[in-house]
Amino acid sequence: MSVLCKSEILCWMENPKIEKRLIITPLINPKKCLGTSSIDVRLGNQFILMKRQSFPLLDISNPEKLINNIGRYQEKVVVKFQQQFTLHPGQLVLGSTLEYVKIPSGLMCYMIGKSTWGRLGLIIATATKIDPGFTGCITLEIINEGEVPLVLYPGIPIAQLVFHRTSENDESLYRGKYNCPIGPQFPMLKIDSDFKFWIKK
Repeated sequence: MSVLCKSEILCWMENPKIEKRLIITPLINPKKCLGTSSIDVRLGNQFILMKRQSFPLLDISNPEKLINNIGRYQEKVVVKFQQQFTLHPGQLVLGSTLEYVKIPSGLMCYMIGKSTWGRLGLIIATATKIDPGFTGCITLEIINEGEVPLVLYPGIPIAQLVFHRTSENDESLYRGKYNCPIGPQFPMLKIDSDFKFWIKK
């Protein structure tokens, strides 16, 4: 499938049928954020921090204990706009897009990091595929792979969405656990029977 160009993205965003419309909001400067085949999204102001010093390990072989421990291992913080957030080398945080998106049936997208940030060592290691029917802010796994601390600010362009057409049917719509988030979400672990087979002690 080919990547949608700028004019095609605009057509999806201007569809008169609300259920068929691609919604990305707020777009403060639509002309500036739209590239030739992508649209920039910005960093939100909520972060989930990993408290590595307070917990030795996470073991997936005990689902109930793991779920309880994740609450002790992670902490959500809110950073004011125009206030800096420092990401240290080797540090992983969960952030999210400032924009709230709605992907209509017939469309999906990939989240891709921006080259400028990548050259500084910042990796957006998100689960990159966003399915048709997904609605909400997109959680980002943000890692500083560089050698020096990086200062981030809520509202800065952090990544880009690249769109593809899909077949339009109800079977392709998103039905995952992370529904309508308004910021980064803690992991929702579900250990099914097949998974338990491989970790049985």
